[in-house]
Amino acid sequence: METFLRRNPLACPAVLVASHAPFAWGKTVNEAVHNAVVLEHLARMASETLRVNSSAQAMQPALLDKHYLRKHGAGAYYGQVRTRRNKR
Repeated sequence: METFLRRNPLACPAVLVASHAPFAWGKTVNEAVHNAVVLEHLARMASETLRVNSSAQAMQPALLDKHYLRKHGAGAYYGQVRTRRNKR
């Protein structure tokens, strides 16, 4: 719970809780289910990574921040730039 005092829960719509089932949420039921599926996929990828390379290290915080902020930050630039042509 303390972790989410410093975060926007919609920016991180799922969480693994030690000794508990995962939690996922969204603005709609369908979005919550989607987020649960994504969480499960990410957990499986992490597990497979460790199975293949048990000494794999976590990504550096600076790189995590870069990729998160390019989509969610104030100067977000993830995706297409809006132009006159694709504003429809």
